[in-house]
Amino acid sequence: MKVTVIDYGLSNLLSVQHAFAHFGAEVQVTSSPADVLAADALVLPGVGAFQDGMQGLEQLGLIEPIKQKTAQGTPLLGICLGMQMLFDESEEFGLHKGLGLIPGRVVRIPDVDADGSPQRVPHISWNPLYPAGGRADFGGTVLAGVKPGEECYFIHSYEAKPAEDADRLADTVYGGRNVCAAAAHGAVVGCQFHPEKSGEVGLRIIEQYLALI
Repeated sequence: MKVTVIDYGLSNLLSVQHAFAHFGAEVQVTSSPADVLAADALVLPGVGAFQDGMQGLEQLGLIEPIKQKTAQGTPLLGICLGMQMLFDESEEFGLHKGLGLIPGRVVRIPDVDADGSPQRVPHISWNPLYPAGGRADFGGTVLAGVKPGEECYFIHSYEAKPAEDADRLADTVYGGRNVCAAAAHGAVVGCQFHPEKSGEVGLRIIEQYLALI
């Protein structure tokens, strides 16, 4: 199987490559629109600011190829910043348009918890995953190999909030609030956490994604 990882200048490429190669996947890292259009499956990783990420995609001519492929049903996995860019827009440093592949908006994690006490942002921690969107478990999703309550590694200051509750795959609890940890809309899946840095649990998620291709 072949996985095409999109490089737009803000990506944590090495850990992503290693994670997919661990399961025998052929990994292509590319900034080429032609490679994206020829892909069997896409991965959009990333670390950094939303606006910078979208500008990187635009400058490389990658936005329309990504939209075209997902409209054709090609699987796409967004990781961390990659997940945020799947949404309609982000409030980070102003209002910026995203890829619009998952309805919803990216907003800042509050500086205070649900009780009004100060909390640290950015959030850097291992957090548990719990089924969301009315699900009793993760069956039938890219998280099918995860048991509710198992932890993954998070590092972020903004959260993506799906407009449709059915698009929420998983939540985590931070500051007494449910924060969307994973979302999906058709063949487009986003993980706010870093599956490639989340040990055995993360590897199970990547393995399940490959099984869905």
